[in-house]
Amino acid sequence: MTTSRLTGGEAVAKYIKAQKVPYAIGIPGHGCLGLVDAFLEHEIPLIQVRHEQSACHLADGYFRVTGKPLVVFTSIGPGGCNTVIGVATAFVDSTGMIVITGGVHVHWQGVGVLQEIERKHWADFPSIMKPVVKRSYQVTSLDQLPWVLHNAFKTAVTGRPGPVHIDLPMDIQSSAKEMQLFNDPPFVINQQRVFPDPEAIKQVVDLLLAAKNPVILAGGGVLSSKAFLELKQVSEFLGIPVCTTLAGKGAFVENHPLFGFYPGTKGSPIGNELTRKADVLLALGCRFADETTSSYEKGVSFSIPPTKVIQVDIDPGELGKNYPVYLPLLSDIKTTLNQIFLELKSRNKKQADLSNQPIVKWLEEQRKDWFEKLEPLKQHTSPMTISRLLMELRKALPKDGYVVTSAGHTQAALFQEFQILSEGTHISSGGFSTMGFGVPAAIGVKLAHPNRTVVSVEGDGSFLMTCQELATAQQLKIPIVIVIADNSGWISIRDLQINAYGKNRIYGTEFLRNDKPYSPDFTQLAEAFGCWAKKIKNPEEFQKYFKEALKWQEGPTLLWVNVERNHPLSESPVYGAWDVPKPAYLE
Repeated sequence: MTTSRLTGGEAVAKYIKAQKVPYAIGIPGHGCLGLVDAFLEHEIPLIQVRHEQSACHLADGYFRVTGKPLVVFTSIGPGGCNTVIGVATAFVDSTGMIVITGGVHVHWQGVGVLQEIERKHWADFPSIMKPVVKRSYQVTSLDQLPWVLHNAFKTAVTGRPGPVHIDLPMDIQSSAKEMQLFNDPPFVINQQRVFPDPEAIKQVVDLLLAAKNPVILAGGGVLSSKAFLELKQVSEFLGIPVCTTLAGKGAFVENHPLFGFYPGTKGSPIGNELTRKADVLLALGCRFADETTSSYEKGVSFSIPPTKVIQVDIDPGELGKNYPVYLPLLSDIKTTLNQIFLELKSRNKKQADLSNQPIVKWLEEQRKDWFEKLEPLKQHTSPMTISRLLMELRKALPKDGYVVTSAGHTQAALFQEFQILSEGTHISSGGFSTMGFGVPAAIGVKLAHPNRTVVSVEGDGSFLMTCQELATAQQLKIPIVIVIADNSGWISIRDLQINAYGKNRIYGTEFLRNDKPYSPDFTQLAEAFGCWAKKIKNPEEFQKYFKEALKWQEGPTLLWVNVERNHPLSESPVYGAWDVPKPAYLE
């Protein structure tokens, strides 16, 4: 390796170029000018978002479909603070990225320069980031920078992936010295996979073969590990149904005869019954969070024990965290499933005949009943329900199209009702359930897969949180489709108020003007950004305008749909439990 005289900014630019990072995303400011100028010097393409939170969501969407981390950059102070929601979303959902924030000059730390946080500790911005990143590095010398860059990229993608923060002082960005950067190959998730203990694999197979009602629960780790084929092989070989969590939706195609839907609060009767009655549960990369488990109310979504849990996870902290585990495996999911499949074949076991499996016939009957229960919601047309909107979208969206959601009723209904027909095409702000995630994340997905259809399905409240990124998408001519389900308010929370506290306890959750529902004109808003937009007044128009939207390649398109806001037609059904505490004065 050769030694070169580089500024700190140049070291970053040169290293990320060697890492084949296609974009740096952020907003320039006085605290990162030395870094941005180095990006110019070394021809690093920039994406100019309109809010730093969106930079993280964009990088998040890109990583989820590629396994490759992008670089987010910001100035000092408010610019860095604006990333925290996006970074926390990535941290909870295990998404890798590098976030570089401008910092106070090393020789002025503690003085209180513009935008420094220093009243308790000088240059203290990293303390804000520490709870929501895998690692935070505060560079105080150019000598540290090659090591920091090497370890930051490695940390972001190895083990359980996540965001990594680098605090880069302004003087470090611009001063120079002779440096030798690490000659690393591009860091990509799953380059190194952790193999399970062979003896544990034999025990897993013994348990699965002896089980009367085995079930596989696929979490977000299956998507991170890209274990789609291996999951399908094990499920089909043994004839075991597969349920998924919200984060795991899309790990298993949902028109498969062994698909068992979802357990939890917003799950389905099918999923809850399968997981509740399982004698052996093979849990893959899932956290057993409160919505998946019906707030741990025994016998609603799970019965652990007596259900024996085999838990596979790359993070030792998740093993046995919320339930006792009969057999834990600290290993990569793709590798583990492959080893299970090979062990099954080595025992000369025949693959299950799915045409003659009782569980397949039961699932077929239950699936029919489930769709019949949803039918009234789908037939309601004036205004259409979110269910009807999603039915029309599924008809119009190509099989391999990506669908991106943020939080609220659109996220819940899409999780519950919308069939994913190609693995890995459901992208959602799962564990952090972040509003405003959809539009910037969809931009990131589209940058990764420009030839695939990418749709962001948003409620009006969530869309308004990051709608300024229409300017980013329009500037770069990124043709995502945005579908707004407009119900004039934080209606998912309003409905929670009704369900938990009663109809007379609605407060602060509806957008009203003169006591009537209020929304801006979303078509005019989109057109002001230069986008193509249409308001859809009835279900019959949706597919027509959606096809027109797909033809528009000059930038983003927006379809505005007023949806039913009257409870209970405004929400999707609740089949599990969720612990929402009730004030004592309402008891």
